[in-house]
Amino acid sequence: MTENIRQEQAAMRGLLLAISEELDKPVPQEWKDAIRATPRHRFLPDRIWLDDENGDLRPCDLRDEPDRWFEAAYANGPVVTQVNDGEEPADGAEAWASSSASSPAMVVRMLDDLGVWPGLNALEIGTGTGWNAALLAHRLGADRVTSIEVDPDVARQARASLNAAGLAVEAVCGDGAGGWGSRQPYDRIISTCSVRRVPTAWIEQTAPGGVIVTPWESPMLSFGLLRLVVDEQHTYGKFSPHASFMLMRAQRTDLRIYRDVVRDHHQPDESTTRLSPWQVCGEDLDVRFALGLKLGDVWTAWHHEPDVEGVATRLWAATTDATSWAAVDHDGRQEDRFTVWQYGPRRLWDEIEEAHGWWEKADRPGPDRFGLRIVGDEQQVFLDGPTTVISRVP
Repeated sequence: MTENIRQEQAAMRGLLLAISEELDKPVPQEWKDAIRATPRHRFLPDRIWLDDENGDLRPCDLRDEPDRWFEAAYANGPVVTQVNDGEEPADGAEAWASSSASSPAMVVRMLDDLGVWPGLNALEIGTGTGWNAALLAHRLGADRVTSIEVDPDVARQARASLNAAGLAVEAVCGDGAGGWGSRQPYDRIISTCSVRRVPTAWIEQTAPGGVIVTPWESPMLSFGLLRLVVDEQHTYGKFSPHASFMLMRAQRTDLRIYRDVVRDHHQPDESTTRLSPWQVCGEDLDVRFALGLKLGDVWTAWHHEPDVEGVATRLWAATTDATSWAAVDHDGRQEDRFTVWQYGPRRLWDEIEEAHGWWEKADRPGPDRFGLRIVGDEQQVFLDGPTTVISRVP
């Protein structure tokens, strides 16, 4: 046995153990077999991007740093495989993740939620590296798996990796928001990018009784996993926590407070609040998830140490159409009273306060108490059961 084979087997054992520990249960045998048959490192590009000591993304090349590259390939964490939509960052420019290999534990969790067995047809939205499609192909057969990727370079690399593994998956390049109609209906659809609204095409291309699994994002927070069951009358499902994925490119918004929202001629109304901005956008992901569902089209941004006299930290909130905004100021001293500024046809902080009070009265629900019901073009968010609709997806 060569040293490389021993290293790969040891890394595989370590990865499976790490997945099991994160899931708090053994890796299902069918996925353990699939992972062993399709080693993750064979689906990563030679150049990946890893965090440096400052938390910034820096390239890591297999040729130059083989040990670091291989360690990242078998770590139970995501690996950034493309930045800036494939454009090389200019000197001094920020590198931001635009494609990645998901955390292996999250991959297994989503595949387990999907519930697949031989004989089913599956569509994957977001091919990425091709590893997820390879796992599905090992379980279902390559001829039962279709995968669509929006980025041509990413799609080309994934096809090469799948072909090298001997898996003739139909891997196509296109906008996954439209699904892939030529091989419908699908028994299962799985997305490796988050959505703010479930594309109608996915539902139309799913066979009755079929399942859709997708990460979820609101403008306020990327968090949560949605599992839907499709039938002839409606589509229905529940959320679960602890999933954060890149947003589908077709649903991206590029908004900045000072560029797109706030204008010099705006004259906001001033008031005060006792609701701390950290109670809204702090470390409690449950409240941020709930407010994101309740408010729908509201996004937030922190501004630390703004160049404003008497303001240490400011929380901005704005609508995705950029017509209304609010700012909540902390002076660095008081912890029970904050200055509020609001502008536009909607009083956003008033809406946030009302939504936060509703969340408190509902016994602070987490993601697993929420669900989504889709009838025709209407997508309704509910709490606990479909009769308690709390909002409609924009």
